[in-house]
Amino acid sequence: MKNTSRDFRVLNTVTDYTRFFGLPAPAHPLLTIIDLAEACGWARDQNLPPVTTPVVQQFYTVALKRGLKGPLYYGHQSYDFSDGVLFFLAPGQVFAVDEALDTSEVSGWLLVFHPDLLRKYPLGQKIATYGFFSYEVHEALHLSDREESVLNGLMQSIQGEYERPIDAFSQDVLISQLEVLLNYANRFYHRQFLTRRTAEHDLLSRFETLLTAYFTQEAEKPLPTVQYFADALHVSPAYLSDMLRTLTGQNTQQHIHHALIERAKGLLLSTSLTINETAFQLGFEYPQYFTRLFKSKTGLTPAAFRFSAH
Repeated sequence: MKNTSRDFRVLNTVTDYTRFFGLPAPAHPLLTIIDLAEACGWARDQNLPPVTTPVVQQFYTVALKRGLKGPLYYGHQSYDFSDGVLFFLAPGQVFAVDEALDTSEVSGWLLVFHPDLLRKYPLGQKIATYGFFSYEVHEALHLSDREESVLNGLMQSIQGEYERPIDAFSQDVLISQLEVLLNYANRFYHRQFLTRRTAEHDLLSRFETLLTAYFTQEAEKPLPTVQYFADALHVSPAYLSDMLRTLTGQNTQQHIHHALIERAKGLLLSTSLTINETAFQLGFEYPQYFTRLFKSKTGLTPAAFRFSAH
């Protein structure tokens, strides 16, 4: 990516998005659907330069694409978008295009919708539970032909409604169709976790090794965070938690708490450290927080646990 400037373009509305990419104004003020083959073909015909300026979009994007060759930039990293079929962007995320990106054989669609579309609906809250909106792009969803056909059918339904004149029912119908699309995407992501067991079990094994190593160190250190382990494993926090929940039934934070409590039990039974000293050894800044967490997980305070073992 040749543009090394820190400047970036903020796209606040769906209309901003279509204007920025040289596309016609959207038929709906809060939602648009873009045919990638048509959009990229039009850009090539107009000899438009690639969008190399980093872009911050303030809306959700769901993209299903084929035939895109070369890197795009997501956040501060470069990813090969030729890998994977379906990916998601949430409001506030940054992307840019490499000058060498080949769109000559691209096909598929972009579904772009503003958060305001969801404000009055339960989906406005529920969308935060779809972890794939915070995934890194290299964690894009790989679809089977049948799954791709299902999503294409849903997109056609959304487009059919989108192209109708807006009436009193338009937004309700669009929201219900969006929710069906996202629920299918959620199902397919979890299927991916289950069918890619070799890779995911390797990730699980590496996570467990890191977790064990962290709590076997004797030196005082801060409490580990989900972000710490995600960074060490080169995945996003949401991806790590979803993978662990699928394979073990517990998310990353629950695994951390379990290891933390087991380490605490060992210190309480095998050392003469006070409760406060034990808390500090484990990385707690405030001992009372350690006591509350320990009791919530074991039913006993640290002092009562130590006493019950004697």
